Amino acid sequence: MKQKKYIISGGGTGGHIFPALSIANELKAKDPLCEILFVGAIGRMEMEKVPAAGYEIIGLPIMGLPRKPSVKMFQFLKNWFKSKSLARKIVKDFQPDAVIGVGGYASGPILNMASKLGVPTILQEQNSYAGLTNRMLSKRAKKICVAYDEMERYFPADRIVMTGNPVRRDLLNLPDKSNGKAHFELKDDKPTLLVLGGSLGAKSINDVLLAKIDHLAQMDVNVIWQTGKLYYKRITKELEGRTPGNVHILEFISKMDMAYSAADMIVSRAGAGTISELCLVGKPIILIPSPNVAEDHQTKNAMALVKKNAAVMVRDSQIEDSLLSSIEELLKDDSQMAELSKNIKELAKPDAASHIVDEIKDAIV
Repeated sequence: MKQKKYIISGGGTGGHIFPALSIANELKAKDPLCEILFVGAIGRMEMEKVPAAGYEIIGLPIMGLPRKPSVKMFQFLKNWFKSKSLARKIVKDFQPDAVIGVGGYASGPILNMASKLGVPTILQEQNSYAGLTNRMLSKRAKKICVAYDEMERYFPADRIVMTGNPVRRDLLNLPDKSNGKAHFELKDDKPTLLVLGGSLGAKSINDVLLAKIDHLAQMDVNVIWQTGKLYYKRITKELEGRTPGNVHILEFISKMDMAYSAADMIVSRAGAGTISELCLVGKPIILIPSPNVAEDHQTKNAMALVKKNAAVMVRDSQIEDSLLSSIEELLKDDSQMAELSKNIKELAKPDAASHIVDEIKDAIV
């Protein structure tokens, strides 16, 4: 029997890379002899993260489409045609059985070329709002794996499959809450608030917590505050000698399973991957969509949950006035906390990676 070969393409952010790696790991779990090649964009995060996970990757000189007319448009077109030529060579040399696109710059030329050469293509769209690249690629894709309802607005309805987004396996069985609290040395008699802004951090969230640090100190709550890499030094320097005892400031949380288990409530951005994790975790959440993303897609992600009473949303422009009061109101309302927790758990898709791999295999039969 011929050894199966797959190309997985996309990246740019963790929101694309982690699902891609989850799909690759699941392909290997179901078929240990299969061969997997990643295709990414030169200079982007995937060129570091994918080899670190043990997979080979080839980079294309692709860049994002400039939003305004400028000399960058000439560079974009030059890189696009060069990437298309390289993509053709990669597909012809590697001869994959299927090519999977997870979003990001590199998926455009490689999936476009694969479909022209008769190779089945499968899309994995993480967001509730489909980006331009995936919308264009969907016209030739055999399957489009999605995580939100009503995606027929963007894709051919007969090829859409509701799979959910792949998530880290360590979140499927969280430790006991007492273990989580002990890990962070938290007081066991207080509820715990977990604040996340992504691995790099979220400036507006950090600025509000810093400005309201005295208010946080007076709240009867443990706070685990992940500042992100860009803001940790500034925040700890400004709070030197006056960090409240109930506030635990961390640059990055490596043991997210411990943090999630310790938390009674979570404040977070609304990236698609993060939301998929939060659905599995099943805790009450306050989502603060980032305003600095294409087509404001994080607000659309958050609203998909708010409509099902599975999350509370506070707009980024309103957090200075509303964030801490929203946290306090929710902590006092046990019935709403329980309702939010119940509703978000119902949206979880723990077997998403397995489902996606089944769809990939079905597309090449």
